[in-house]
Amino acid sequence: MKIPTDYRSNPLLRISYSLIAPFYDLVIERPMRAARKQSLSALTGDKAEKVLLSGLGTGLDLPLLPALHHYTALDFNAGMLSRAKARGANLQVDWILGDSMALPFPDAHFDHVVLHLITAVVPEPQRCLAEAARVLKPGGSVILFDKFLRPQQRAPLRRLLTPLSRRIATRMDVVFEEVLLAAPDLQIVSDVPMLAGGWFRGIVLHKMK
Repeated sequence: MKIPTDYRSNPLLRISYSLIAPFYDLVIERPMRAARKQSLSALTGDKAEKVLLSGLGTGLDLPLLPALHHYTALDFNAGMLSRAKARGANLQVDWILGDSMALPFPDAHFDHVVLHLITAVVPEPQRCLAEAARVLKPGGSVILFDKFLRPQQRAPLRRLLTPLSRRIATRMDVVFEEVLLAAPDLQIVSDVPMLAGGWFRGIVLHKMK
């Protein structure tokens, strides 16, 4: 499958994630495990549903997911996606190489969309969330876990470092409330501080019917 053009505009980001894929888990897995589990608790249910894991990375969410759902796992980096497959062996998963900002799915296709540590990575967070809202069924939920600044929060060091960090790993200046403006049909159900003094937040959004 062709990688959409959005990520070709940032080849350094693609290369950097290919290089760090083997080491990503060592740095991220243990510190983030409890927060991931807490965020994914929003997926519990008694009926099988269709869930999109947009920006799956190396699949650290997969062992924490309930087995009853059917999952579609999407990431723009083939190395990350390859490492994730072993973690999804006990789940029903379709694997897609693609772009979280231009999802290759029809409107209203999924019951839930999980955005874990992807909204602040993509060049255009607003497009990422708008695409999640587009492919989500009315009444469905978007489950986010990521680092977001608050409105009017100064955070000068994070903002200063973002021009470099966004090229090789992630943005550090994303204000969630500004991103949400791109998806007016989504409403906040919960917003919980999780790590780093509330810089990382667990957010659940509901799509109005």
